[in-house]
Amino acid sequence: MEMAICFHNSSFKSPFINPNSNPKPKFLFPMQLSCLISSPLSSFNSKRTCLKFGSRTFTKPVKCSVSQAAQPAIEKRSQLKRRSDIRNIAIVAHVDHGKTTLVDAMLKQSKVFRDNQFVQERVMDSNDLERERGITILSKNTSITYKDTKINIIDTPGHSDFGGEVERILNMVEGVLLVVDSVEGPMPQTRFVLKKALEFGHAVVVVVNKIDRPSARPDFVINSTFELFIELNASDEQCDFQAIYASGIKGKAGLAADNLAEDLGPLFESIIRCIPGPHIDKDGALQMLATNIEYDEHKGRIAIGRLHAGVLQKGMEVRVCTSEDSCRYARISELFVYEKFSKTPVERVEAGDICAVCGIEDIQIGETIADKAFGKPLPAIKVEEPTVKMAFSINTSPFVGREGKYVSSRNLRDRLYRELERNLAMKVEDGETADTFIVSGRGTLHITILIENMRREGYEFMVGPPKVINKKVADKLLEPYEIATVEVPEEHMGAVVELLGRRRGQMIDMQGVGAEGTTLLKYKIPTRGLLGLRNAILTASRGTAILNTIFDSYGPWASDIVTRDQGSLVAFEDGSSTSYAIASSQERGQMFIGPGTEVYKGQIVGIHQRPGDLSLNVCKKKAATNVRSNKEQTVVLDTPLDYSLDDCIEYIQEDELVEVTPSSIRMCKNPKFAAAKKSRKAVKS
Repeated sequence: MEMAICFHNSSFKSPFINPNSNPKPKFLFPMQLSCLISSPLSSFNSKRTCLKFGSRTFTKPVKCSVSQAAQPAIEKRSQLKRRSDIRNIAIVAHVDHGKTTLVDAMLKQSKVFRDNQFVQERVMDSNDLERERGITILSKNTSITYKDTKINIIDTPGHSDFGGEVERILNMVEGVLLVVDSVEGPMPQTRFVLKKALEFGHAVVVVVNKIDRPSARPDFVINSTFELFIELNASDEQCDFQAIYASGIKGKAGLAADNLAEDLGPLFESIIRCIPGPHIDKDGALQMLATNIEYDEHKGRIAIGRLHAGVLQKGMEVRVCTSEDSCRYARISELFVYEKFSKTPVERVEAGDICAVCGIEDIQIGETIADKAFGKPLPAIKVEEPTVKMAFSINTSPFVGREGKYVSSRNLRDRLYRELERNLAMKVEDGETADTFIVSGRGTLHITILIENMRREGYEFMVGPPKVINKKVADKLLEPYEIATVEVPEEHMGAVVELLGRRRGQMIDMQGVGAEGTTLLKYKIPTRGLLGLRNAILTASRGTAILNTIFDSYGPWASDIVTRDQGSLVAFEDGSSTSYAIASSQERGQMFIGPGTEVYKGQIVGIHQRPGDLSLNVCKKKAATNVRSNKEQTVVLDTPLDYSLDDCIEYIQEDELVEVTPSSIRMCKNPKFAAAKKSRKAVKS
């Protein structure tokens, strides 16, 4: 028997929560929260929504999420005006949950493009590297207009290594669309971005994407997302989030998983209704926080941010502040707002809108553009500390200068410190020698993207293996731990569990996912154990496993971890490799090179099948004799391994380096370690 109770009072409280207890529930009551609304699109005009408690259904007024953390600030700014014609939103999610595809559909349905205009897929991923890797690396702005309301949309990266981009962008918006896959549910990066959004006090609309997948399980995803809200200490209002079910690739959305509209109308309506407009002080002193930086060959540095107060005009003289004591003056040369898919020049921008400002040549992220006479700086942007570091040095191989344009330490230093202007989550320090620099980032991928960009710009240099950044607290050595989730078919689960156990991983959870016989493993593992793990897991699962990680916390040192059991095959001399030499060398392991490849002494040419390194002569030629052969010997060569930049950085160990040039990626032994080894032997003898 089902019982339906309708409450028209907006102060309805759940009968499962004691009104005198802590307002934050400490347990998950059995419900399909928010908003599993089974009514059609017309229910947007209704003021009632349904909560299902087991077999019972309660109907209560919709409460769109507004954080309690934001309430004191709102009370203080009660005299401020809320702008109703603008919504500023960020689209956040775990990697591959369909953020950029959803933005594509939103742009198309808002008539941003002509009907006959060719538009490529994932139009927001404009960077070549983003298109090649299929991930979003840099956050990007666009805007659409829906029912006379301008919606500024910011597409953010989904990978945990680029979490610094997400943290910065949340300063510009009042709400977020949290996109969650209809099968996978909340993943590690989902937790990270939601935690940050709740800390900022932003309104949250949950979009269950890819609802058309055969194994979709929307009820599980909604419940898991609700549990995540509870774990992150969200307020009651935030837990009562609006849920929308969508298929980004088909451009459909709805209030119920089995009742999608023919377009994204329900999603647009939810944004207008549940995301508040910006609070502004239109007549106050000018304040704008530079949240992002772009560079244009003609216009120079362009600062992007949301105008918090006042009016910004073209040609206006402003004060640029880092702190109250550190200010300088500048003049706005050009002013742009985001209209549809491009920047549109304007004469003035009012508070609440997101704009791009030209004319301040030395503007940095985190600085405030303020009124010349009465302006005060806004709080600086804070991002989490890096966890991994790598050593960058000039190229010292015999092939130096053959392929690269910028090879000196001065070129390398200037480029690395220039990266800090835009990449707040990265740090650069001078190394032990004048030609070495220590680069710290959120993860190996974070630094690898920088290496790939520098390589394409014509730089030539060497990088060492990634190392974790440890801490000492009360004379105890602490190291970073991460939460790793692995999706793997059941038949390969044993090999993956054994591998993670050897890396000092501790299992937290294990559950079945969908109907495809896939298991989801959740581990807490030292960051050291993750170095080189991705390739090892792919090998153990025959390429079927999916690994995702995110930083968790610092914990006690987890003893020594062996990340590689095999040694390297090292070239014995300079020269060009021959088929004759490789035919005998491949019996010792797997080769990285084929015949006719230029090599130098100390270059890594393959993986040894046993522990320890082995020197080989891959340039040896077959001796010519006067003995006539009846038959030419047929040489069968194995296909050499083709390692990408990411694979090489995962492979190398303490005494090895990766040589990066615009045309080639090679690995070699570190000559400094070889020299130190020789000196130790000499001392012993």
